[in-house]
Amino acid sequence: MINLRVQETRDGLVAFAIEGRLDSANTGKIWRRATELVRGAGSVVLDASRVDYCDGSGIALLVQLRNQRQKADGNFEIRGLRPEFQQLLEAWDPGDLARWTEAEPQHAGLAEEVGAAVVDVWRDTRTLISFVGELTAALAHAALHPRGVRWRDALRVAESAGVNALPIVALVSFLMGLIMAFQAAVPLRQFGAELFVANLIALSMLRELGPLMTAIILAGRSGSAFAAELGTMKVRDEIDALKTMGLDPVRFLVVTRVVAAVAMTPLLTIFADLLGLMGGSVVMLSLGFPLITYFNQIQYAVTYGSLLGGLLKAFVFGILVAAIGCLRGLQTGTGATAVGESTTSAVVSGIILIAITDGIFSVVYYYLGV
Repeated sequence: MINLRVQETRDGLVAFAIEGRLDSANTGKIWRRATELVRGAGSVVLDASRVDYCDGSGIALLVQLRNQRQKADGNFEIRGLRPEFQQLLEAWDPGDLARWTEAEPQHAGLAEEVGAAVVDVWRDTRTLISFVGELTAALAHAALHPRGVRWRDALRVAESAGVNALPIVALVSFLMGLIMAFQAAVPLRQFGAELFVANLIALSMLRELGPLMTAIILAGRSGSAFAAELGTMKVRDEIDALKTMGLDPVRFLVVTRVVAAVAMTPLLTIFADLLGLMGGSVVMLSLGFPLITYFNQIQYAVTYGSLLGGLLKAFVFGILVAAIGCLRGLQTGTGATAVGESTTSAVVSGIILIAITDGIFSVVYYYLGV
């Protein structure tokens, strides 16, 4: 409990006493009344002899009262404060609060903000290029010395990032095939060409949507997990401990995750293609076409080049998702929000790189006639 008791008010002098515990639970109860008493007084005397306990919030109140009187050129005296509490009060520089409260935020102009953004992009690009070089060297070393790879960790990551992602990949792919088939059947019905819904579903899933949706799901699920794991290790100084022991974090932590992601992404893509075709088959059955007709049309429309082209995309997407997730994790700073920021950056950067890479693949496949 806490109590504020006014002892004397005369000729600009205000004397009051605070009794009880000045802690975070009680200080707020008397804060407004104490500041109002001090505001109009010339001299203030505070009797703190009956303050049993005082934490940071209580010291903040005393500092506020003291600085309030100093700004008004008045006197402020604290009597009877215990020595241990007095030491906490004296640790506060009277000018600190004034500097914090009087400092106005500096608003950057448009040119400055644009320049800072360009510099950040340039630094991030340089970091990404450097990380690609380190990762390439680490993967080459792993290929030449396979016994040095931590295969148990790679299998664990493959299970968490690949096998455990099967349900969400199956659900999204099945619904994607189902929705596309229904949407395509409406305009094609005007021309009596509902049969060619099978062509659309097959080509879209195998060439584009299968690898693309799988990569986006992995970016949001596995890429963020990689960033969170390595970011937590970075905050706890475990990455620095590895460096101190002479272990390269890229070879020790990143290689296993990249290998697992590269191995699982094409398999998940094949699974997504199959579920997408199954979703399309449900629509074709509802339109009155037998399954044999649907699958014969798929075999007629799709070639091995379409399947291999999608799997090549999935292979590259797997590298991107794992690499960018690990990079953002290793770049984690300090503070309570550092891991969350790294996770968000990993997902956003991964999706952007996936979209850019998919566009490059589309242009290359167009000119190659794939």
